[in-house]
Amino acid sequence: MNHDCSPFAADCAVRSATDLIAHTWDPVVLMALRAGRRRRNDLLDAIAGVSDKVLTQTLRRLHTNGLIARIAAPADRSVTYELSGLGRSLADGPLAALGHWAVEHADQLLAAQENPGRPPQDTTSLPRKCRNARAKSTSA
Repeated sequence: MNHDCSPFAADCAVRSATDLIAHTWDPVVLMALRAGRRRRNDLLDAIAGVSDKVLTQTLRRLHTNGLIARIAAPADRSVTYELSGLGRSLADGPLAALGHWAVEHADQLLAAQENPGRPPQDTTSLPRKCRNARAKSTSA
């Protein structure tokens, strides 16, 4: 695989990495498994909005990509899932950073979604507490 390539190239590492989280529920399931090994029904209970069918497809896709391990216990026929080393490196690294970024910019994201076409006010230099106060004062 070419590591110094255009992101438009089919074999680009950036495209390959993006494909790993392109499905809506993949990052959510990976983050849910950060806490440790879980059964499928535990994941269904923990992740609001995901259907049984979609969770099953997501678990299969993540397993096929080597991001999670499927552990079958023959004694009681139970199956659990946990992050593989590769999956943990993705969840604890780039996905965690993306989550922090989303929290840090939540106000701007919400403002952009509520006012499409109008650039949101840049408040990134203010502490989060000040940004929240400013958002409340401008909406009043």
